[in-house]
Amino acid sequence: METLVAEKMKTAFDQYFALPLLFWEAIANAGEIIQCESEFIVKKSHSTEKYMRFIIKGSGGILLWNKNNFVCTDMVLDNDFLSDYFSLLTRQASPCEVITFEETTFFQINYNELIKITESSPWGDKFWRYATTALYVEKQGHYIQTVTQTATEVYRRIMTYEPGIIQRIPQKFIASYLGITPQSLSRIRKNDSSRL
Repeated sequence: METLVAEKMKTAFDQYFALPLLFWEAIANAGEIIQCESEFIVKKSHSTEKYMRFIIKGSGGILLWNKNNFVCTDMVLDNDFLSDYFSLLTRQASPCEVITFEETTFFQINYNELIKITESSPWGDKFWRYATTALYVEKQGHYIQTVTQTATEVYRRIMTYEPGIIQRIPQKFIASYLGITPQSLSRIRKNDSSRL
């Protein structure tokens, strides 16, 4: 199973930088596989992230407490990384909660173990550099999208480029991610289906 997990992590990360499989195997051998049910809280809000996670099968996201409810700030599916990266990188507690959206199997490695591996590997520096660059680019893109596009435009973009999110993630989280109510999302979906 470790080799399969290593290969999946490598494939997911290769779009940023192609690290050797041996690097990913070292990480896979130092972690564990976790299975959990839908809407399982993997990391509670106002705590410090202790793990880097990779979703093998399932989906999850990041929720941020805002006044009287959680707002979804990130949604990911199989073969993607899922952690409270702000907390993981700064080693500080954050208001973010990491949650699964469906039955999920994921790999996780403790931050301290990850540090040991990356510090002893000639590839460790490149791993951290490309990982943080990718996170920055992704978050900046999301910010630009929320400022310059309507909820309908973002929904259509997700439908085009990540249809699995629409098919598998509960609508309340998608609506939250779009910054609208579930009722508004239903109207967008109805309008879009009548246009087809």
